Amino acid sequence: MSTHYGAIAFTDAVVDVQREHGSDGFYGRKRVQGRAAPGTDALTDDEREYLADRDGFYLASVSETGWPYVQFRGGPTGFLRVVDEHTIGWADFRGNLQYITTGNVSGDDRVALIVLDYAQRRRLKIFGHARVVTVTDDPALVKSFADPDYAADVERAVLVTVEAFDWNCQQHITPRYSAAELEPHLAPLRQQLADLRAENARLREGLEGGEPHAR
Repeated sequence: MSTHYGAIAFTDAVVDVQREHGSDGFYGRKRVQGRAAPGTDALTDDEREYLADRDGFYLASVSETGWPYVQFRGGPTGFLRVVDEHTIGWADFRGNLQYITTGNVSGDDRVALIVLDYAQRRRLKIFGHARVVTVTDDPALVKSFADPDYAADVERAVLVTVEAFDWNCQQHITPRYSAAELEPHLAPLRQQLADLRAENARLREGLEGGEPHAR
């Protein structure tokens, strides 16, 4: 848990519930520490490397009516990038044209991300402030987030100034694997199957071409 995470997440109402369950002593120190420390929390090489291996995340924003909105953002591995130690960003691809998150952050720029690694049962939670950058605003920046090998229209880029983050526990994360994650394990099995089929074909040819057995 980064320094300021508790100061953001552990509101008075949250602390009341923690107190009921006996965890306020531990988390209360995190809250006080965050409020006393100036500035924001810097991302480290651990977060940079972790995000570089991800192909999706969940993004939460808040609407003008106060309702939270959560959506999944996906793309090629590494499309969510650490720009610098206080900033992450990604290409915003054309989707269903609802633009709910884009509209939400124009009024309230606070967002939260949950980035999961299902295979290793890890998750990183991030608090930050989002800024939408269009092609008109900064065409070079938007282009820098595009992946020429990924067939999608980049409408804009999103930059998030990171306030705090937390590596959460593994509990209750069901392991799931993408095709790319399974490939190193499936490829040898496919080769073994191909070899067995080839061997069976050779044996069959040998039986069919051999001398008939005496009766």
